[in-house]
Amino acid sequence: MGAELIINVAPWETRVALLENGTAVEFHVERATRPGHVGNIYKGRVVRVLPGMQAAFVDIGLDRTAFLYVTDVYDHLSEFELMLGRSECVEEHDPYMRYHEEEPQPDLHYVPPPFRIEDLLHERQEILVQVTKEPVGSKGARITSHISLPGRHLVLMPTMNHVGISRRIEEEAERKRLKDIIEGLRPKGTGFIARTASEGIKKEHLKAEMDFLLRLWKNIQQQSSTLPIPSLVYEDLDITLRAVRDLFTGDVERLVVDSRQAYERILQFIDTFAFELKPRVELYEASQPIFEAHGIEIEMSRSLGKKVWLKSGGYIVIESTEALTAIDVNTGKFVGKRHLEDTILKTNIEAAKEIAYQLRLRNIGGLIIIDFIDMSDSSSREEVFKTLKDALKRDKCKTNILRMSELGLIQMTRKRNRESLSRLLTERCFYCEGAGSLKSRRTICYEIFRKISRDAPSYMTNGIQVQVHPAIGEMLLKEEATFIELLERQFEKEIIIEPRPDFHLEQFDISYVHLDKEG
Repeated sequence: MGAELIINVAPWETRVALLENGTAVEFHVERATRPGHVGNIYKGRVVRVLPGMQAAFVDIGLDRTAFLYVTDVYDHLSEFELMLGRSECVEEHDPYMRYHEEEPQPDLHYVPPPFRIEDLLHERQEILVQVTKEPVGSKGARITSHISLPGRHLVLMPTMNHVGISRRIEEEAERKRLKDIIEGLRPKGTGFIARTASEGIKKEHLKAEMDFLLRLWKNIQQQSSTLPIPSLVYEDLDITLRAVRDLFTGDVERLVVDSRQAYERILQFIDTFAFELKPRVELYEASQPIFEAHGIEIEMSRSLGKKVWLKSGGYIVIESTEALTAIDVNTGKFVGKRHLEDTILKTNIEAAKEIAYQLRLRNIGGLIIIDFIDMSDSSSREEVFKTLKDALKRDKCKTNILRMSELGLIQMTRKRNRESLSRLLTERCFYCEGAGSLKSRRTICYEIFRKISRDAPSYMTNGIQVQVHPAIGEMLLKEEATFIELLERQFEKEIIIEPRPDFHLEQFDISYVHLDKEG
């Protein structure tokens, strides 16, 4: 079984899961109450320049000022390639996985920027920027003045004079063909990246997309000149069409979506940019919810747990803090069959593969410390390191990994461009004062909505009684009242919310009742 894209669309949120061999490996969600900002272009104003950090804070109209590092201002090809972390362009230059540097960190390959931030920017200066990283925790959005406009096959970089080819296109003849085509078509002084999806695409299709991106950039410039500060100048595609543009690659055998409206939008988008993929798009119309039918709901629930069991009987524990994520490997129930060193090596190798998978699924970013079980043999340590490095190759987010120390520790980093699954779906636990976490109130509300959507058609009643914790009841009756009314109209049943102070926050009970309308 190859890769599949499963899209679940509801009025309150849209969820996207990428499956490989039937297993969820990536999960993306966008909620109506909290739309994404990555890829959006803003007209902003510099509010503070910090020479000591070589950075500036820019007001772009969001709750918190955005962070702009000096290398994201200075327009120089070598600096741009430094930010990408490689001499050739990366495969995906898109809102899911940006490859700009994090806040400056010590790095063996770090080169101080040739210009200083105070020479480039001053307070109250107007600037056109693009969000490359969502606000995470207490940090504001990360932005850049190097605008990039991704299409299906190409990425336009109007501030760069550069042509790059995706590293995932390995055949030299095809790389040369694409580079020659782009060099012959692009206007002088503009940059383009040929994405993986461009492999084998004819010249006329590439030209049509190039013309489209250039017109889009011209419109953005014209609109920017007339808008006040701060203003949203250009809004990127919603999560559904971004998934089609950025994740629906040649190795994805099918895309399945459970909304007819979204299905028709996807077909319209594909007709314009990737008509050859049209036969692979399916509309899901079965009664069982699409994520349940594909086993994704269970995978998502498991991904919120701290302990992950391995097939051998060992397990890993994942703990996230403000500064880093710590992962501990344990033999657990696995006692092995031969020598202790063999038992430890087998557990560590299995754990390395599972850790690479969990980092991708949970979208864990930043500094990561992995505590493998101690091994005295240096060749065993090297084998575990190589296993982890090979397992990370499927991850499109950039990773840096150091060899295992004699203490069995591996230090690595993974690009953090959006909130982790845990931050997105949970909130700080007020029962244990931060020692653990709970599902957020909104996540519980949406679980209730999904359960009603699944079960309501099976009951011939005119009422639905929902017993919940008072905090959940308050959110249902206030912030989520619009969706309650929508479900009432859809199933022609009145929904009664009954607060239960004795309920745990995550506990709820749904029953289908006959209401006496006259009484």
